[in-house]
Amino acid sequence: MSRERVLVVDDEELNLLIIQEFLEQESLDLDVYSDPLAAWDALHRSDVEYSLIVLDRMMPGLDGMEFLRRLKRESRFLDIPVIMQTAAASPDQVRQGLEAGAYYYLTKPYEPEALISIVRGALEDQRVRRQLRERALCVEESQRLLLSAEYRFQTLEDVALLVPVLAAMCPVPDAVAPGLSDLMVNAVEHGNLALSYQEKAQLKWEGGWEDEISRRLMLPEYQGRVATIKVERPPLAGVQFTISDQGDGFDWQKFLTFDPERAYDPNGRGIAMAKMMSFSSIEYLGKGNVVVASVALSD
Repeated sequence: MSRERVLVVDDEELNLLIIQEFLEQESLDLDVYSDPLAAWDALHRSDVEYSLIVLDRMMPGLDGMEFLRRLKRESRFLDIPVIMQTAAASPDQVRQGLEAGAYYYLTKPYEPEALISIVRGALEDQRVRRQLRERALCVEESQRLLLSAEYRFQTLEDVALLVPVLAAMCPVPDAVAPGLSDLMVNAVEHGNLALSYQEKAQLKWEGGWEDEISRRLMLPEYQGRVATIKVERPPLAGVQFTISDQGDGFDWQKFLTFDPERAYDPNGRGIAMAKMMSFSSIEYLGKGNVVVASVALSD
């Protein structure tokens, strides 16, 4: 199995050495650059493919924000997750980074555990999204013939099985698949299994999130709960997904946008990312245990 390659860009050599030391046990190939312009050239070499970028915000010549904006303007780099490391941690500065596409944040100085946890989380998110896109493309052609369907799901394995099938009904399956997965996972963990935002954040930092999902699925109070997803694809009208769970709902309004206060958490970006990158619109109904996500034909 090939090792994943990570691009690290920081104009201070000492910071590069620290990052290399922190990540030396992670079985990653690190390409480190103190010159952001040289790092930008490395990105464009045809023989190099990066799974993650760790990017300093304040650099001479080409600062991290401009580097990030350039990155997200090119379609082939859109899916590379970026960890922004910075001492600029005011809410407005964090918001700028989130809006530019940095969904993971680290405030200098940080402990080794913080960097390792967020690198692992970002790479795992990237692997899941890549797998979903590949599976969606495999079933794309046949699913274009389907007009409507409804499925039930209970587990993370159910979600992984259904997402490629459902995303294949959309004009661009590989764009829809990650957002659809996030919404369906929310229905399982936060909806049916009542896993709180704070509990998930702790489990993501420490490890054991999937084990906790499996444990709760076996508890008597949750065993019978199911979620459903209904997909409708009327001619010339796009695709609409309605996802329902049996939970008590949640305060969904604050998760539709990127909140600087959550920038340093390992979770809490899925709904906002889905709204931005996967769907034309997302609408939560009632107490928040029903969500309608739409994809327009033009998307």
